[in-house]
Amino acid sequence: MSSSPLRVQLVDPSAFTPPYDHALAGALARAGANVELVTSRFAYGAVPRADGYTVTESFYRIAPGAAGSRARMLAKLAQHVPDMVRYRRHARAADVVHFQWLSVQPVDVHLLPSRTVRGRRRPLVLTAHDVLPREPRPGQLDAQRRLYERVDAVVVHSQHGAARLREELRIDPAKVHVIPHGAFDLFVPKTVPATAPALAASVPAAEAAPPRPLPPELAAVPRERPIVLMFGLLRPYKGVDVLLEAWRGIDDAELWVVGLPKLDLAPLRAAAPPNVRFVPRFVADDEIPAFFQRADLVVLPYREIDQSGVLFTALAFGRPLLLTEVGGFPEVAATGAAELVPPGDAPALHAALVRLLADPAARARLAAAARAAAASTYSWDEIGRRTLALYQSLL
Repeated sequence: MSSSPLRVQLVDPSAFTPPYDHALAGALARAGANVELVTSRFAYGAVPRADGYTVTESFYRIAPGAAGSRARMLAKLAQHVPDMVRYRRHARAADVVHFQWLSVQPVDVHLLPSRTVRGRRRPLVLTAHDVLPREPRPGQLDAQRRLYERVDAVVVHSQHGAARLREELRIDPAKVHVIPHGAFDLFVPKTVPATAPALAASVPAAEAAPPRPLPPELAAVPRERPIVLMFGLLRPYKGVDVLLEAWRGIDDAELWVVGLPKLDLAPLRAAAPPNVRFVPRFVADDEIPAFFQRADLVVLPYREIDQSGVLFTALAFGRPLLLTEVGGFPEVAATGAAELVPPGDAPALHAALVRLLADPAARARLAAAARAAAASTYSWDEIGRRTLALYQSLL
């Protein structure tokens, strides 16, 4: 093999995971690869970017129309095929092509770049952020299986996800590689040495925009009042209803439920205790630090999941975690950074909340383990080295 740096193209046609894309691109560049991130422009503003790689946003176009509307979905589908065809020609310059999201599986399986270029092998890699669709459309599972079979390697973020690919889709075990999700240190401001100094120092000054403060009504909460944070898109499988039931009888703390609703929130808000505050909207990247810095405990009461970007944001900020025993969550809890309760069990969740809120020392132990995990197993430099080693093994 040539001694020149490996030419890697990371490809995310829909910019579904922009913080992950940029964090991985920076990690691979620091590991010695020549990295180009090929994606569409992120619709919600600037994403923190690491150094050492290039970004091409001209192959995948932003569809017109309101976000989430049927018109925009149809426009994206109409653009997707010509965009993928245009990218195929560009991919010839890469030694390795690594896709992050391919959301139109029946079509995408026919549009992937060739695995051979000018007589040399050029591996294709796909990260399965969602290992299997939660509510598959007719034919989608079969199309996803064919897509996994079409690439040279599938990256998953947990042993749980790897087992699902092997057992439910019968994917060749040799093709499935577990590389963890990284702690989202992109969000950690350099001005916050108390929470995670090593992580904060890794954020380039040019990309570390000053974080926005909390909304005034939240900033007014006395500092001595403990805050429990549930953060991220609010979907039925995330168990916000279980959390609200578990919160009943907890009067000496506040629960903040923060994120864009993808369910009918009105009945939940009507039934919520008075010490629950909702921020039911999209939260921009520069707002994230204020919420996590203020949280005394981050709770993710999910009914199902493989892994969660919210969890890895909490790790980067050194926050103690209370999780349900689903998907890859126990693998993170094994580091000592989280406690586990059974999914859907409101009494067990209530008991754990009461105990942790009354025990600052226990929360401090979880926080210390979270910082340690973020700086080791889940550090982006470690993930960059492991990902680059995977590419080299495929070559």
